[in-house]
Amino acid sequence: MTRMIAVGIDGSPESRAAAEWAAREAGLRDVPVHLLHVWEPVPEPMAQAPLLGADTHQHWTERVPRETTEGLRLRHPGVEVTSDQLSGRPADALVESSEGADLLVLGSRALSGLGGFLVGSVGQSVIAHTETPVVLVRAGEQAADEHVMDPAGIPSAATAFRPVVVGIDSDSPEDGVLDFAFEEARRRGTALHVVSGWQLPPYYPYVLAAGAAPEEGMARRKASDLTRVLLPWRQKYPGVEVVEVSRSGSPARHLVDVSHDASLLVVGRRVRHNPFGAHIGAVTHAVLHHSTAPVAVVAHP
Repeated sequence: MTRMIAVGIDGSPESRAAAEWAAREAGLRDVPVHLLHVWEPVPEPMAQAPLLGADTHQHWTERVPRETTEGLRLRHPGVEVTSDQLSGRPADALVESSEGADLLVLGSRALSGLGGFLVGSVGQSVIAHTETPVVLVRAGEQAADEHVMDPAGIPSAATAFRPVVVGIDSDSPEDGVLDFAFEEARRRGTALHVVSGWQLPPYYPYVLAAGAAPEEGMARRKASDLTRVLLPWRQKYPGVEVVEVSRSGSPARHLVDVSHDASLLVVGRRVRHNPFGAHIGAVTHAVLHHSTAPVAVVAHP
């Protein structure tokens, strides 16, 4: 399949923000953007109701992809933009149609009811069942949000990118997640902050009560582990500045905290072949709900 970035659209502010982010990313990657508009058929009696009449049907099946395509072409003249209309269960249609794409970009919130296929449960289902990297973008996300302030303290898309942040477990790092994060930092010409959160063992209170203080030793070991993990990546990407962050406490909380100053937050999701449920992991789930930066979820074995 030709390289591309796929985007789920439904006319909501969230999907418009996702389409704009995808176009900017496509410019960095020099690939086309392919818009996917999914229409979920409704039962015939509902289709005849005044709220779901011909004008509404035309809006969702014709106007949304046409207007989104035309708008992106005007605002991003160097990016090729195409669109496709799909019918069926939204999550299934998005997963199938984005297979082989570089990325699938979705809005992190959307309308409920008619046309609102990017509601939480569907978005989570897409993430849980695709092996294509998925980027979630919040409504209102602007290009300037991903860049540092200009010298006068004014938001600008002409300044340097904010850092890319990736969360990893230094005990079991995933190459696919790190490779994705390093590539994103390289494309943006910015630093990569690698965050590894860790918890003290459950017996720690008893050791502390006995007068020992193992936290400092564990902190040194975890920091050393992270440095060891990143050494070959530093050699592979010598032009990317790497900032190592190894902290005790909730990994999700640390990632959400650093997302305020990030252009992109990258996390992993273990591939599970259970067809039921939407299992994306506790850390990834928390980050998706609370990160202020766009979040990339990269599937791994």
